[in-house]
Amino acid sequence: MNLIDKKVMHKSFGKGNIVDQDDEFVTIDFDKETKKFVFPDAFGKFLKLKDDSAQATLKQAITKFEAKQEQLEKEREEEQAQRILEQQRKNELKKLLKNHRLHEKSQLVFWLEDTEEEQAFADWQVFAGEIRSGKNKGNPNKPVRLHQNSLVLLTKRDDEEDENERKIVGLYMVEETFIGRLAEDGLIPAHSELRLKLSDEEAEDMLFWNYYINEKYPHRMTWNTGKYRYFDNIWAAQILRDIVSLKKDPNEKQLAEEFFLHFCKMNQLEPNEIPEPNGALKYNK
Repeated sequence: MNLIDKKVMHKSFGKGNIVDQDDEFVTIDFDKETKKFVFPDAFGKFLKLKDDSAQATLKQAITKFEAKQEQLEKEREEEQAQRILEQQRKNELKKLLKNHRLHEKSQLVFWLEDTEEEQAFADWQVFAGEIRSGKNKGNPNKPVRLHQNSLVLLTKRDDEEDENERKIVGLYMVEETFIGRLAEDGLIPAHSELRLKLSDEEAEDMLFWNYYINEKYPHRMTWNTGKYRYFDNIWAAQILRDIVSLKKDPNEKQLAEEFFLHFCKMNQLEPNEIPEPNGALKYNK
């Protein structure tokens, strides 16, 4: 609103004439001196336009301005609160990373149903499922052992196949800042680069039970219930090493090698000292 040359009345300085205006100030020429006032704050407190119609229009403009400023302030407060929460999360992550102790079975094996496979590889993440009983029934599971050193092994078997025919169809390191105990939504996202999908032919050579063994019942090859189970770090390294040997495409082979070395480093394993697999299938031969 253009206020230049508008007549005003000030509580202390009396009548005046607006001679200059910008987004922050108005300058008013009184009889004896010129004064600068904060705009629009001064109007309604000290100043009033002598023209009632102009004053009403200005009041409407000030009301809109104040509403906009209030909204902007609210947004700034929300952004500040979000920054504080994000910083708190970063601090918590740093603390967890600093105090993290490697668990010997901090890898995860996931059972992909046929209806889940396409989506899992499209999104490169899986859902850990829901808690089935107790006071937290219905809430997402938290894969609490998973950390930056963890990978997710994707397996499947057809309905007509026996459990000992379960195949490894893909795997990925978890997302770079992922910590399982903080996964409120139960989702386990993949690392931005370290992710591998096996072809149908490759999967035929990567049977899950060549690596996994129930140490109490080594003859058994049963999954029982649940979408996932934890998996030994060394077994995961064995799988990665075998995938490196399996891959023929140069780019995929290089990625598999990088994946294997990164995994060994994160899990404090010596790449040249990984033993040969001795899973249930090999044990029962």
